[in-house]
Amino acid sequence: MANKVLYSNSQESLRVTDVSVVYKTPSTNHVTRAAKLQAAMGLIPQVNVRALHHVSLSAHTGEAIGVLGLNGSGKSTLMRAMAGLEAPETGEILASSQPMLLGVSAALEPSLSGLQNIRLGCLAIGIHPDQLDEAVAEIVDFIDIGDSIYLPMATYSSGMSGRLRFAIATAARSDILLIDEAMSTGDAAFVKRSEVKMKTMRENAGTMFLVSHAAQTIEKMCTRAVWLHHGVMIGDGPARELAREYRQWAWHLAQDKPEEAAEMMRERLSELPEDTRGYLEKIENRNNS
Repeated sequence: MANKVLYSNSQESLRVTDVSVVYKTPSTNHVTRAAKLQAAMGLIPQVNVRALHHVSLSAHTGEAIGVLGLNGSGKSTLMRAMAGLEAPETGEILASSQPMLLGVSAALEPSLSGLQNIRLGCLAIGIHPDQLDEAVAEIVDFIDIGDSIYLPMATYSSGMSGRLRFAIATAARSDILLIDEAMSTGDAAFVKRSEVKMKTMRENAGTMFLVSHAAQTIEKMCTRAVWLHHGVMIGDGPARELAREYRQWAWHLAQDKPEEAAEMMRERLSELPEDTRGYLEKIENRNNS
């Protein structure tokens, strides 16, 4: 069943209400009798994995919302659900216009030059042929990679590829733009230009969601942030405050200080409803067993 993005005439640009997304994935656990029987018959047992758990949020015109969380926390699933590419098991998504997910990668060809890929990408995101030359010129100027623009993309570093993809995506004429990890690479000068570009887009009455592992990127480029943990939204607030808290928590994990990280998480979860805390505790206990 295809997902539907419903449309709202309210002042909100996008509303996510009680959305849960569940995937079926192959299981390597053949402990149960049913699983053993399936394995004996040559069938691959499957289990349900809950990628999002009753997520609700609303966004307004002019907001740039960062999405924080570790790998597997549900960030990309949330973006795909908002874009109408994932069917929620529960809940609904209402939007004032069709959200656009940064997804030009499939249209780009490593064997073609950066310039050729820019033209291809612009067409893929719906830029009219009459506006193509102007859009291409703006992107070439924005990414500033010199004569490398004429070389095959296969020769590009990850940073150069990231610049090109980000520039194409933000050239799209969309009121609601969903950007997934586009700014994970880039030098300081490019990041600064990107900040200016995103600010301009917000001022032009757009709404943006930005997924990034780098909390500093969220802090600099967003006005608001949400924090996903095991598919649950455990934080929603000013980008600077939430990004700094997330960065400190992630630093404790990276420094092998689980007790400090656990204490921060307990404090964060204390603000959630009891049933939500219980759900997360079950996941943590299962992961630690």
